[in-house]
Amino acid sequence: MFDWLHRREETVTQFPDNESAFVHACTLRYPLLLDARIPALVVEEGRRGAEGEHWYLLHLAGQERVFDIWGATLPAAPAYPEVGDLVAFRIVMFATELPEEASLIGYIDCRLDTVLNSRKGWHIATSFRPDNLKPELHLG
Repeated sequence: MFDWLHRREETVTQFPDNESAFVHACTLRYPLLLDARIPALVVEEGRRGAEGEHWYLLHLAGQERVFDIWGATLPAAPAYPEVGDLVAFRIVMFATELPEEASLIGYIDCRLDTVLNSRKGWHIATSFRPDNLKPELHLG
């Protein structure tokens, strides 16, 4: 009756490569919410923006299916992903007036390690956030 009082067992799963980690991430059905970090696989490198951002084609592990979207690093990012990397795409805004494949506005936040902790989530291998990015304020 009081099983909910017991702490859940923490498990750590190590995947052999980025592709298998992404396939597993797709089974976890990540909801597309503001400020969410959604696992994605870097498929192709695109152009470079005028402000120094790097664009990449991503397979995004959505709640219902895999989305193909273009995502960028922020200008002045300290590092950049490579094709085949497992990354986290951070959702900043939804542009409902745009087609579905372009409606997620955000940036590539970090490279993920192929290690998933059942309580803490994916391990972060490398951050792509610039040092001058102001911290988020959460009021209320």
